[in-house]
Amino acid sequence: MKASRVFVYDTTLRDGTQGEGVAFSVQDKIRVARKLDELGIHYIEGGWPGSNEKDAEFFRLAAGHKWRAKISAFGSTALAKNPPERDPNLQALVAARTPVVTIFGKAWDFHVTSALRIPLARNCEIIRDSVAFLKSQGREVVYDAEHFFDGFAANPGYALKTLKAAADGGADTLVLCDTNGGSLPSQIKDAIRRIQEEIKLPLGIHCHNDSDLAVANTLMAVASGAVMVQGTMNGYGERCGNANLCSIIPNLELKAGCLTIGPKRLKLLTAASRFVSQIANLTHRRDLPFVGRSAFAHKGGVHVSAVIRDSATYEHVLPESVGNGRRVLVSELSGKSNLLYKAREMNLDISEEERLKPALARIKKLESEGYEFEAAEASVRVLMETALNGEKEFFKIDNFRVFTDMYRTGEITSEATVKVLVGDKTMHSVAEGDGPVHALDKALRLALNQFFKPLRRVRLIDYKVRVLPGEQGTGSRVRVHILQSDGEESWTTVGVSENILEASYIALADGIRYKLLQESS
Repeated sequence: MKASRVFVYDTTLRDGTQGEGVAFSVQDKIRVARKLDELGIHYIEGGWPGSNEKDAEFFRLAAGHKWRAKISAFGSTALAKNPPERDPNLQALVAARTPVVTIFGKAWDFHVTSALRIPLARNCEIIRDSVAFLKSQGREVVYDAEHFFDGFAANPGYALKTLKAAADGGADTLVLCDTNGGSLPSQIKDAIRRIQEEIKLPLGIHCHNDSDLAVANTLMAVASGAVMVQGTMNGYGERCGNANLCSIIPNLELKAGCLTIGPKRLKLLTAASRFVSQIANLTHRRDLPFVGRSAFAHKGGVHVSAVIRDSATYEHVLPESVGNGRRVLVSELSGKSNLLYKAREMNLDISEEERLKPALARIKKLESEGYEFEAAEASVRVLMETALNGEKEFFKIDNFRVFTDMYRTGEITSEATVKVLVGDKTMHSVAEGDGPVHALDKALRLALNQFFKPLRRVRLIDYKVRVLPGEQGTGSRVRVHILQSDGEESWTTVGVSENILEASYIALADGIRYKLLQESS
């Protein structure tokens, strides 16, 4: 890599919000910006104040905060009919009172003649004069050359002229944009090499991911001499997204020998990635490199056995370096190594390893019947504890019954009755619920809470049902995952049956046993 110091420019709050399903309120944007600032991002682009009131309000609020990062307002060059000093867009950028202003201009002659419908020379004048005006207002100016690589491919001489116009206006950094996301790394390299022969200003890179090459193109740009990378958290953005900073930053920091946010703040990356997903109300992708929940998850027994000896056998970086963690999954592909790892993780006594074999056999048999333990680690704990120490029979269900009444008025009620045996005592309980599973859960807890005080804090948090593949229609097997919590810890269990209530009971009962095992250990 040529550049040893690379500045990170985040545009999640502007370009990222153009992605389908991504939306932030003003307060959301402030919260995300604070998290990015904590992460050590150098430039945070807050939005386009000239385009909507929400972004203008963000900059008004941001002015009242102290930032380590440089907050940037984004906009376009002046309209052809306006002198820069009287252009509303440029005036809005100045009014945002940010230390940095980023404006984009056209680098592709096709866009100049077809979209702007102005002479090519006039476009260069607008770029130069817009940058010069913002510099006269005391701002650091980042110039984004929109569609640069398409423009360079079509008319390299003119694309370079637009960059020189921005340079003549006093731009601090020239950012080359692969706006359509269709360039190859070799094209990025060739274009930057040509620019460096004629222009000596610092270069940046802004890539979209339409060819799934945004990260690769960004890394190639840095290898070719770019000193600023633009992108978004988790790759959010229009169409196929923007270059993912959660991949770019660790690749530069851990592999390319570049200083970005530094190793200390790099450990905050996973938390920041998940925070942004949460604020955007989007599911955090498990398969995201570096920061995804599955990024350092190991399932195959051979892999796990090797990872236990040396994590470098199947991990390209240490998960802790990016604030993530290693996970070992238990499934039909598991070997004894998987269970040994999980046992150590759960602080179980494994002095007699052979006693884990029944648990492994049981897991493989259950998975062949439709169970899935990867997301049900509490069920794994119950199985392993039973294999190692024998079954602790806290309670038995003598019987349960659930029924639902539907009335002509549209009202629906569910009621469950449960008969529980605890030692030599019998408890018979009845409860109503919003649905049959809710009623069963309430009745079971009503019976057991009198014997086990820790269960009084436990609540059912989430309930998921999946019909397993088959050809039996409504007689197919179903898999139920249940998430329970005591307010401090959460755990998930699984149950499978042709009867949805039986599957639900299996998962509910396993969750209760897990809590009781935790309390008794």
